[in-house]
Order: sequence, then structure tokens, then C-alpha cells
Amino acid sequence: MPLDIDKEMAALERMTAGQLAERFAELFGEQTHSRHRTYLIRKILWKLQTREVGGLSERALKRANELATNAELRVMPPTTLETRPVSEVVTTAPVTRDTRLPLPGASLVREYRGRKIEVIVRPDGFEFEGERYKSLSAVARKVTGT
Repeated sequence: MPLDIDKEMAALERMTAGQLAERFAELFGEQTHSRHRTYLIRKILWKLQTREVGGLSERALKRANELATNAELRVMPPTTLETRPVSEVVTTAPVTRDTRLPLPGASLVREYRGRKIEVIVRPDGFEFEGERYKSLSAVARKVTGT
């Protein structure tokens, strides 16, 4: 009986990821680690199609092997996953400063009512006229008097 690709695809679309993985194992003779439904459906349909009408020609397979032989890529996946002991796991430190603000040491200069206002950005806040402030809003209140 010829393969009805549309019917097969409709049946596969109704399956869960687990059922698709079982079908994959049935067709390919090996388990898959993937639970990506679209990927599994495509692979299963491809396998069904190759059984029905044949796979790649000998010429295409030979050419693919020639290209892969000289390619700088991994042809087979690693047999085991490389894991590091917990003590070697590298993590990045969380950003503790507001990335919208200039880096510490930067000078912010504005003019307010004819007066030059200069604020220095510090790691722990801002400095204006020798006094420390936690925010630019606090500096603005000091400058405007509000």
C-alpha cells in the first residue's frame, strides 16, 4: 500500500513528544534525546519516505562523504556528555550597578539657571559639591531646592 504522506503527517501531529520519540526509536532502531516535536516529525516522515521511494543515490552519498571528509566539523556526536565537577562550574557575577548610568568616575555636566552643575559618578552613588548622594534625583532636589 503506497504511503499517504498527508495522512501520516496528520497522525504524527496528534502524537505527544513521548509518542514521537517511541516512533522514532521504532523506525531508526535507536533512542533519541530530542523532545522537539517538529524535528521528530520531520525525521520520522523522512524515514518513512526513504523506505517508500528510496533514500539518497549512491552518487549523492559518495559526494556527501567526500565533502564531510575534508570538512572541519564533527561528523558524529560525542558518546558521552562532558561534565564538570560542581567546584569547576563557571558562573558570571550578577550586574550590581544600573547599566543605564555612566561608569564610576564619569563627570556629568549640565547648566541650570545659568549655573554650571557638575556631578561625579561614584561606585556607590554620586558626588556633588563634595557631598555624596545615593541617586541623581537627590542631587537634582539639592540643586533645585525642591
